[in-house]
Amino acid sequence: QEYFGITPDVTTMGKVIGGGLPVGAYGGRKEIMEMVAPAGPMYQAGTLSGNPLAMTAGIETMKKLKEDGVYEELERKAKKLVDGIVEAATKHGHAISGDYAGGMFGWYFVDGPVKNFQEATKADAEKFGKWHRMMLERGVYLAPSMYEAGFMSMSHTDEDIERTIEIADEVLSQL
Repeated sequence: QEYFGITPDVTTMGKVIGGGLPVGAYGGRKEIMEMVAPAGPMYQAGTLSGNPLAMTAGIETMKKLKEDGVYEELERKAKKLVDGIVEAATKHGHAISGDYAGGMFGWYFVDGPVKNFQEATKADAEKFGKWHRMMLERGVYLAPSMYEAGFMSMSHTDEDIERTIEIADEVLSQL
């Protein structure tokens, strides 16, 4: 929300707040949240609500994310990966559009940029599927759908990113 400068009516959060473990949360404007019990008539509960393992992992994740420079480092790494793969694809004659926001990233095999879903639907899904499979066969796991974002982590090293770009270059030369 801060990244894009927006204030939504309702915010939903998933596994990232539990350090990757199964948990979710939501929050919103006061008048919306007052609709939820105990203040309001809408009942809400869950079997994993307040799960101690997920909450502990989430607290530790949030501590890490609050360290200086973490978000900038995630974005730097995502940019390096996206730019490297776009460069490799272009070198081998593939139309490609790649983008990132913070540590999230993705690609479409289409002349870009892709700014909305309608433009994304023009991408070559069959080529993306072949590319994904060929990357996976070489030990690189990426999001399996062009409509699904990938996520950079602080555990990814520059060497990991460089190796991924090298493998992508090899795959794109054969695609």
